[in-house]
Amino acid sequence: MSFPKKPGGKALDVLQTLPRITLANLRPEPGARKLKRRRGRGQHRGHKSGRGHKGERQRGNRPRLGFEGGQTPFYLIIPKYGYNEGHSRRPQYPPLSLKRLQYLIDLGRVDPTQPIDLTQLVNARGVTVQPLKRDYGIQLVDEGADIFAAKINIEVQRASEGAIAAIERNGGVITTSFYDPISLDILIKPVLFFLRGQPIPKRMLPGQDMVPYYNNPENRGYLADPEQVQQARLALAQKYGYTLPDISRDELYHMLSTRKDVRQLFFGLSPGWVVNMAEKKILKPTDQKLLKYYSS
Repeated sequence: MSFPKKPGGKALDVLQTLPRITLANLRPEPGARKLKRRRGRGQHRGHKSGRGHKGERQRGNRPRLGFEGGQTPFYLIIPKYGYNEGHSRRPQYPPLSLKRLQYLIDLGRVDPTQPIDLTQLVNARGVTVQPLKRDYGIQLVDEGADIFAAKINIEVQRASEGAIAAIERNGGVITTSFYDPISLDILIKPVLFFLRGQPIPKRMLPGQDMVPYYNNPENRGYLADPEQVQQARLALAQKYGYTLPDISRDELYHMLSTRKDVRQLFFGLSPGWVVNMAEKKILKPTDQKLLKYYSS
């Protein structure tokens, strides 16, 4: 007498004899994986092997970096002396026009009732500064001087004479100041620096070749004598034929007279302070040695 077999009984018998399933004995289904064609293994397995026809690129004999096919390369075309001397180390100043600045103010990206520096301009997407590409700040140019009508207190790194006249004609104040590359990187990305929890460093002084520019009152340098700057303001007003407004009687006098210290990076934040972004607090040093070091 034969007994009927249970459905799935053979599969259960096989499972009882097979080893336990682990990552070591897992295998893909037969035919699920296809061997990759190996290139460069002879005439019938790849033909050109993805390298094209003849030449340096097919034979793997590419020239060195900087070779331009036999013509005089770029680094030899540039003369060593004269006008192009030190061209690879020359500081760059991306331009910012008064027309663009007025556009940012009209859109509300820049607040004219507060002092304006590089942090506000970069945050408003008005200018791009790249310290790794030898950018040392921005240069304010006089394009759009006839339509500029804002009264501002702005700090830039370079400024043309026409741009200075356009700002001072409206009762504004302009200052040119120097930032070293480390300070410049902190100034354009303050949030990333504050998240590190490090104290704000001191701003370095300009190099010997830049000191004459920032000492000159005609450039409104931050190292110039304030009395000479006032005389230069009057001389420029006479040159361009406008009456210089008296900012001491202006309702925004406190804002217009605000200036950074020689070693200061941010408006309202002194060197040595730590900005705690998590707890929204400002920590100030109390040790006498630190106070002496961070003081100007």
